[in-house]
Amino acid sequence: MSYLPLAHIFDRVVEELFMFHGASIGFWRGDVKLLVEDIGTLKPTILCAVPRVLDRIFSGLQAKISAGGFIKSTMFNLAYKFKQFRMMRGAKHNEAAAICDKVVFSKVKEGLGGNVRVILSGAAPLATHVEEYLRVVTCAHVLQGYGLTETCAGSFVSLPNQMSMIGTVGPPVPNIDARLESVPDMNYDALASTPRGEICIKGETLFSGYYRREDLTEEVLVDGWFHTGDIGEWQPDGSMKIIDRKKNIFKLSQGEYVAVENLENIYGVVSAIDSIWVYGNSFESFLVAVVNPNKEALESWAEGNGISGDFEALCENPKAKEYILGELSKTGKEKKLKGFEFIRAVHLDPVPFDMERDLITPTYKRKRPQLLKYYQVLFIQLLL
Repeated sequence: MSYLPLAHIFDRVVEELFMFHGASIGFWRGDVKLLVEDIGTLKPTILCAVPRVLDRIFSGLQAKISAGGFIKSTMFNLAYKFKQFRMMRGAKHNEAAAICDKVVFSKVKEGLGGNVRVILSGAAPLATHVEEYLRVVTCAHVLQGYGLTETCAGSFVSLPNQMSMIGTVGPPVPNIDARLESVPDMNYDALASTPRGEICIKGETLFSGYYRREDLTEEVLVDGWFHTGDIGEWQPDGSMKIIDRKKNIFKLSQGEYVAVENLENIYGVVSAIDSIWVYGNSFESFLVAVVNPNKEALESWAEGNGISGDFEALCENPKAKEYILGELSKTGKEKKLKGFEFIRAVHLDPVPFDMERDLITPTYKRKRPQLLKYYQVLFIQLLL
């Protein structure tokens, strides 16, 4: 199932692999709102996805389960906990709970066409709770990979039936070498008991350099090692966990460094929101954020609290902002975030970050300079 841009290295490598093996490729209609419907029609066996799409599938499943009534939701949750327990104990996903698969989870599988065997996520970090959930309910291998255009896509990929690798991108593929390089300015030590540092890659799949940009090439290619700019953490089982981006670090006025991408991943688990962009600068001592609230969650909260108005009006309501801020703070406390890592003010935007406004890439990564430019006036108000 192909829906990523054809020039994107993730899609390009997978498509060329399929052609090499004589496999079939199906293409979507071009509307992300109809993507799940396209998947159901095409019935793919392999689904290459980005986290934003898998988040949509996760949210859709959660909504259907909640709407199914007490008995159905209880049955689903019991089946989920049983299969998850068995998988955590080492059972393969197709052997962990065969009856649960047939009676409960087969409906989820049918929603994805009924044939899917592998769901491969790339381009950005997939939230741990989403990955674990989909590994259990889709009756398919859900794997995370990591790579860049400069490394010809996949350089790391997690292994099937290894629940310990949830939240990681797995070990390096056999045709590359990988290491971490310390980043002292950010307190990342590659030789610490828990090795952290910039991911560097070496091998036959590396690019030869940037076109007519020898300066950039010399900056990232040192002694044959490509410096990715991503911060990784080696796990005891040999897998790699992406914890940050070297360029997505900024300092607050009190001198504290903020790993903004890591915070967005942490706050992204809040069920009341669909997406979040966190912002701060060296002139301020606290963080603010733009949030795309989850429509169903916000409307349900409003109904339960006797607050009227359509979705757009609710996003302007100060009480709704307090509610979302409270949910973010609750997650921050659960994850033991430091005081300066808590969000102090939010703006609720009913319109999701989109490509039409040039706020995200085709693979749904946030375009931070464009987001800052678009919301600049708003941030001046939030930071006052």
